[in-house]
Amino acid sequence: MVTTTLRKFVYPCWKPSIENEGENSSTRGGDPDGRVDGLWWYKDSGHHVNGEFSMAVIQANSVLEDQCQLESGPLSLVDTGPQGTFVGVYDGHAGPEAARFINDRLFENLKKFTSEDQGMSADVISKAYLATEEEFLSLVRKQWLIKPHIASVGSCCLVGIICNGMLYIANAGDSRAVLGREEGDLKEVKAIQLSSEHNANLESVREELRSLHPDDPQVVVLKHKVWRVKGIIQVSRSIGDAYLKRAEFNREPLLPKFRTPGTFEKPILLAEPSVLVHRLLPSDQFLIFASDGLWEHLSNQEAIDIVNSCPHHGIARKLVKAALQEAAKKREMRYSDLKKIDRGVRRHFHDDITVIVLFLDSHLISRSSFHGPVISIKGGGHLGDSNT
Repeated sequence: MVTTTLRKFVYPCWKPSIENEGENSSTRGGDPDGRVDGLWWYKDSGHHVNGEFSMAVIQANSVLEDQCQLESGPLSLVDTGPQGTFVGVYDGHAGPEAARFINDRLFENLKKFTSEDQGMSADVISKAYLATEEEFLSLVRKQWLIKPHIASVGSCCLVGIICNGMLYIANAGDSRAVLGREEGDLKEVKAIQLSSEHNANLESVREELRSLHPDDPQVVVLKHKVWRVKGIIQVSRSIGDAYLKRAEFNREPLLPKFRTPGTFEKPILLAEPSVLVHRLLPSDQFLIFASDGLWEHLSNQEAIDIVNSCPHHGIARKLVKAALQEAAKKREMRYSDLKKIDRGVRRHFHDDITVIVLFLDSHLISRSSFHGPVISIKGGGHLGDSNT
């Protein structure tokens, strides 16, 4: 039985769609690198080592600041190394450079450390994050004088890895990974949030910041009813944001709005992720990885219910569309009118949104050897850099 709240989301799964934004593709998994359609990038369906997947990105900013990727196959540089699936969602802020950099470098760094440690682990993932951070800060240092704005660019970084029956969830920032798991005699699919979020609006995050910076009473500031680190940024962990990591960038020629009073000796923001390790169960049905643009409009359970009630093909786009419909409703406008708003202006109505849905096949997960093509897909790319 479908509840009234759920029906508004899942009913479109059962009727022909009359709205075609981002829905011009009739091919089923026929675009190996995904498809661009206006402000959308999407890959409706495909197969990873451990099941099926669906990906979608919608742009709202003048330049897309979200990036994402899915890698399936070898997770190291050696032939005898582990196989599996890697998913990354990178929600940039103040510009696209950090998210694009992570999209290029994080998985390569992960493979390097997996090879060196001869296996996957939480420590390997943390090393990959910190190595990517150091590489980006080196780039900032090189470009600092000619492009000072790059010192204010950063990105949240959410990663999921399935390897040898284990699931690793790593997060720095406020993107979110949610698991759909069958529970009880009725086999209801319940939402289980797997990622720890690092946003100053959470009391636990504010307490962490104050304990790390006991001599700085202004490390978190309530500004316009929103808690912000140093009164500037909501997230407490990220890759990039060099001006809050290294004091050498907290000065001119960086714009005053990105500079903090005084100096600091240790980084105000951290790049090290929170990592969860979970052995996958036969009752674990699917995973949703998404930037906070989705979770601003949908609850964990609403998102899980949509995925559980709709066909796999195009489900990531279906989730994004449900969020856009909610964004329109909050502004007392029709979704058809929201679709007409161009990037840049759209940011006043919703954020860039990235969604990756991984379906979990317990038979494939339990299989130790790898069968099938190696998959490497990077979502979003330079979507919207020029008129499309």
